[in-house]
Amino acid sequence: MVLGKVRSFTISYDCPNENNIPVYASGDSVSGRVTIEVTGEIRVRSLAIHGRGQAKVRWTESRNAGSNTAYTQNYTEEVEYFNHKDILIGHDRDDDDSEEDLTTIPSGRHEYPFSFELPQIPLATSFEGKYGSVRYWVKAELHRPWMLVMKVKKEFTVFEHIDINTPLLLSPQAGTKEKTLCCWFCSSGPISLSAKIERKGYTPGESIHIFAEIENCSSRMVVPKAAIYQTQTFYAKGKVKEVKHLVANLRGESLSSGKTESWNGKLLKIPPVSPSIVDCSIIHVEYSLTVYVDIPGAMNLTLNLPLVIGTIPLHPFGSRTSSVSSQCSMNLNWLSLALPERPEAPPSYAEIVSEQQRRNNLATTAVRDELERVFEGPLFAYIQEFR
Repeated sequence: MVLGKVRSFTISYDCPNENNIPVYASGDSVSGRVTIEVTGEIRVRSLAIHGRGQAKVRWTESRNAGSNTAYTQNYTEEVEYFNHKDILIGHDRDDDDSEEDLTTIPSGRHEYPFSFELPQIPLATSFEGKYGSVRYWVKAELHRPWMLVMKVKKEFTVFEHIDINTPLLLSPQAGTKEKTLCCWFCSSGPISLSAKIERKGYTPGESIHIFAEIENCSSRMVVPKAAIYQTQTFYAKGKVKEVKHLVANLRGESLSSGKTESWNGKLLKIPPVSPSIVDCSIIHVEYSLTVYVDIPGAMNLTLNLPLVIGTIPLHPFGSRTSSVSSQCSMNLNWLSLALPERPEAPPSYAEIVSEQQRRNNLATTAVRDELERVFEGPLFAYIQEFR
């Protein structure tokens, strides 16, 4: 008998979203199918799947041991979130290849469905960093007698949702700093910086409104600036490794001696980045807004305001409760608005908008709809981009 051959061996997911991207959260059901296409008949001992999720950290450091000798030290750490195995065909015994225990797969294309649930515990968001990663995948193995095991592996994405509509993440962040420049026995006036943002939690695509006061009483020309940083922190064997990325930045006007500058809601947009990771014991991903004064020939005057990048955006009017809304310094005065007792009928569209204005509005609406589609799309658009 001529043995058949496996032409293709693949894994596909039953994606839970309309964009056919495998994105899940803790407690979700992960389902899909293993597809085998064969020419001729093949005999199979087993077809198994292995679903797994883990965070892993690894880096190497060189150390000097003296006498011109050096050695390298490896730092590794792992956290396993789940480990699921299932047999789709046959059995998992490697020592039994009798004919009655083998399964025959005829020529053609065959699909074998699988399904399992992610644990209800908090899972770290999928992430790829310089010294570590958080990965989730399904691996399929096809075991045949007297042949090498065929393997195929396919990853999927997990998002641990962070709802920014909480009192902690809706609270304003503010700070003040001052610095006096000294040169030998001479000193100039102080440089002062005060900054405030409306809340701590944001989602990718939003813009941060920065309120700041910068006063330059020194004798130097200074420049106020702001930047968003992502800090990746990796932990292994009591050691810490840190990587910092610039996410976005802006520059204010140069200030000569005696001048001041006010930022009344200066906008700094958050690009598509990974959500914050705070629940993983070996990998943290954190964000901060740094408002600073660039001082030539001296250390910058720096003010750091912590940020949390979430996945569930702000509700239209902030939180659902007025007690939470009162903690925000946003310019939302909707609570004080009152409807008239007898509302008048509104004027017709043609009475207040000319034909040229109508055409301009249509063009503006099309652009705005496209931007909303980009920034309010599914969560897979927020996968971190510092690979």
